[in-house]
This record gives sequence, structure tokens and C-alpha cells, in this order.
Amino acid sequence: MSSPEPTAIRSRAPRADAARNRALLVEAARAAFAAGGDQASLDAIARAAGVGIGTLYRNFPTREDLVAAVYASELDAVIAAAAEGGDTGPDEGRPADAGLRTWMDRYAEFVMAKRGMAESLRAGALADAANTAHTRERVNGAIAGYLKAGAATGVLRGDLAADDVTTALVGVFLATRDVADREQIARLLDLLVDGLRPRS
Repeated sequence: MSSPEPTAIRSRAPRADAARNRALLVEAARAAFAAGGDQASLDAIARAAGVGIGTLYRNFPTREDLVAAVYASELDAVIAAAAEGGDTGPDEGRPADAGLRTWMDRYAEFVMAKRGMAESLRAGALADAANTAHTRERVNGAIAGYLKAGAATGVLRGDLAADDVTTALVGVFLATRDVADREQIARLLDLLVDGLRPRS
């Protein structure tokens, strides 16, 4: 009687290949959308990922589906960064206010990447992706983790609402939309975190 293992191995291999192809397509699309121009064509994205255009369409039937996948992947990375250091940063021994400030830099990178994508995409595609990914709620949740830990240890005020901090953070990015000076953005984020600390 033959062993079922070869069949099991064969059945797992296509799924692994499909997952790898999907990840390659998302990464190629992220780079292409950020670069813009001809690199953002679906044919170019498939070539950059090392797969055929048919594989791209099997994974992402529309360009909007691909946009949503890239956006979700980038947002997942931002939220994961908060989850890794979102309490008091026990692995690094950092207080929550310092952890929040570092995370804001990571979120700023996400916002800048999104701006680069927007220049090469259909109007509204990113807005649709943001709504589908429940961006505001997830960012609020990430910030709430820092606020709770910071209030418990006394490094952040205890009367802060996560959505208020998110709104202020978005305000910084909107106000600096056309600013090339990254140091100004950093200074504004410093001011924002300073305002979250307890008054002496």
C-alpha cells in the first residue's frame, strides 16, 4: 500500500507557490507604485515579480485589488510595529512616550509611501483601500496601547483620547504635505508628544 505523503506534499506545494507569488506581486507593486511612471503598469509589475500576467490577474483581478493588497500590507507592518513596542517597550526598557514617538516615525514613513503611491494611481483607489482596511480604527488602537501604558507609568497624561492624538498626527502630515524638510516633520512630532506628557 503506497504512502499518502507524496500526495500531501504535492497538494501543499501549489499553495506555497501561490502564497509566494502573491507576496512577490505585492512587493513588486509597492515598489512600482512608489516609483510611478511606466514601472506602475501591471505588465511591468508582473515582470518585476518574476511571474506571468495571468498569475497577477488570478491573484488580483483588478488594479484596485492590487492597490488594496499593497496598502493592507503596509498598514499591517505599521500596526505590527506598534504591537511589538506598544506597551512600555519591555524588550528595550523604553517608556511609552519614547515608544510612541518612535512609532510615529514609522507611521510617517507609511504616510509618505502612500503619497508616492497616490501619484500613480486612480483617484479614490487609496481612499477605498483605506476604508476597507479600517485604517482609522486600527491606528487608534495602536495609539491607545501607548496611551494606556504611558498613563499607567505616569509618562503620558491620563485624559487623552486616542482619536484626538490620531487627528493631531494626521494634521501634522497634512500641514507638511509639500514640505521637503524631514527635520521639520520630526520637530512637529516632538512637539506633539511633548503635549501628551503630564503638565509639571
